[in-house]
Amino acid sequence: MPMCCARTTEAAVPPPGDTTCDAILGGRLALHQPRKGHRVGHDALLLAAFAPEGARHLVDLGAGVGAAGLAVLARQPQAHAHLVELDPPTAALARLNVRENGLASRCAVVEGDVLALARPGGPAAPAPGAADLVIANPPFNARATHQTSPDARRAAAHMADADTLAGWMLAAYRCLGPGGHLVLILRPDALAPLLGGLAGRFGAAELLPVHPAPDAPAVRLLARAIKGRRTAPALLPGLVLADAAGHPSPAADAILRDGAPLPAQR
Repeated sequence: MPMCCARTTEAAVPPPGDTTCDAILGGRLALHQPRKGHRVGHDALLLAAFAPEGARHLVDLGAGVGAAGLAVLARQPQAHAHLVELDPPTAALARLNVRENGLASRCAVVEGDVLALARPGGPAAPAPGAADLVIANPPFNARATHQTSPDARRAAAHMADADTLAGWMLAAYRCLGPGGHLVLILRPDALAPLLGGLAGRFGAAELLPVHPAPDAPAVRLLARAIKGRRTAPALLPGLVLADAAGHPSPAADAILRDGAPLPAQR
């Protein structure tokens, strides 16, 4: 079981008083993360749980402190990963989390812009077509319709321009080899741009709505698709996170605490 150990000296890492070290997946991973602002929640673990089994080379776009990518590695011991993060202090925390969870031999942090991946002049890794799995929790709040958070890093993690999702999906397409899987977690109102971004590039899409409680509208949409396929999309039965009394559902508890996977892909 990973332990939160003494902070390794690294200039870009926020001071210890500005961060916490928190156990996730029932203690299987320990994550250093900012005390305030953008913090790891259910989205990262749901994203990891929707990743198909058998991945060899994973790329996590906008990885933050590494929660989703490291959760995939914890469940899939054969996989290697690149965690891509633009913000230098956040990328430094991701590197710390990689080391302290004993995953340095299987995981590297790439500090750079998602939109520059697998393009001339972009980061050297990941190479074009090298990945068989790309996961992402893209920024989801449109700048024109949502108030920007006063915390700069939280704002950067959540605020999107009109073409943000399309750009991230194109980056995933460049990184993936034929037959590779793209897995996203989005707001349900991103369904139309999601389908537009998949068209002509990805098929066999599986869409799984996530509901906070029974009879409540979905608050998240998990999407999984395959590069180069043309099969029509399928809507999967929804995941309910809690019962009417607010207690975690057995399915959610198994995913969030035990690292159980969501339904297998077609």
